[in-house]
Amino acid sequence: MNRTQAQLRAVLVLSGWVALAATLLPGGDFLRWAPVLLFVTFGPGLAVLHPQRGTPRPAARLEALALAAPLSWSLATLDATALFLVRGFSAPVFLISLAVFCTVAAMLPGLPLPAAVRGGREEAAGAAESGAGGEP
Repeated sequence: MNRTQAQLRAVLVLSGWVALAATLLPGGDFLRWAPVLLFVTFGPGLAVLHPQRGTPRPAARLEALALAAPLSWSLATLDATALFLVRGFSAPVFLISLAVFCTVAAMLPGLPLPAAVRGGREEAAGAAESGAGGEP
């Protein structure tokens, strides 16, 4: 793991706990809702998708950013639904459960992204065709 990946993992781990700490600020304050909104929108999704082995291709980075928000909102919806079903929903419990998930997911390797694999196959096929004297 290189330094950039370690820094990204540390930011992902800390983002949930910073969002939880922001809930201690007075209600309606920008510094209270902005970190929570950013974490719930991007934190869990990036923790699941982004820590990739090696250096991801530009298409894989774009794919991870495009999928991070919908995946994060899906995970947040599942979390909130489960907490409502057990009659245990509250904002701190919701954020704690997402922060724990994000912390654990950031420590694991990210899910393989189709653009990373597809791009490698397309380049290999293109190199084989050009090496065989075919048209590029």
